[in-house]
Amino acid sequence: MTTPRVGLVIVSHSPKLAEGVAELAVQMAPDVPIIPAGGTPDGRLGTDFLAVTEAIAAADNGAGVVVLFDLGSAHMTADMAVEALDDPNRAQVADAPLVEGAVAAAVASAGGANQAAVTAAAEGREHAEELEQSDAEAEITLTNEVGLHARPAAVLARAVSGLNARVTIQFGEQQADAASVLALLTLSARKGDQLTVKAQGPQAAEAVAVVRNLADNNFNE
Repeated sequence: MTTPRVGLVIVSHSPKLAEGVAELAVQMAPDVPIIPAGGTPDGRLGTDFLAVTEAIAAADNGAGVVVLFDLGSAHMTADMAVEALDDPNRAQVADAPLVEGAVAAAVASAGGANQAAVTAAAEGREHAEELEQSDAEAEITLTNEVGLHARPAAVLARAVSGLNARVTIQFGEQQADAASVLALLTLSARKGDQLTVKAQGPQAAEAVAVVRNLADNNFNE
């Protein structure tokens, strides 16, 4: 049986924008339910309370939903739809940039993150959890042609998101949360670059081994 993943709802004034962002996020996380809710019922620019409510229901497969929005009134519509739910805890509105936040949230959800962690990923902040102290570290060299571009970064982030460890990737003076696609992309790491993988938590050694295996296999490219 497939493990439920946190669903995403993309609320935009534009139907095309909502559909496009959803399409992009699905490319990064094909197993995550991602539902667009854009425009008015007659196809004009705007937002629709009923459409957002129905999208939340469609995206919820048991792990909850995170709702992202584009502009101010879309935020209001999203909040109203969540507040109107029988259980408002089923959904959470993320105050995040729409495109970047949707991609980060999708990858976190695909990795098995819970609703709070998916929201944190969308908003670009770390979701703090108490971890047993266990450290691991390794050096890896990027051998794939394009380095840590979007797809390998998404593969890496998905792989570590479901582990009980906090993983960071260091390149020179820069350090990035390995569970965040956006943070990994800021490293601008390319083929031939050497990176340091550090992990802390009960599954620290496993996390480092997972990252090393991905790098050795060119992130499955």
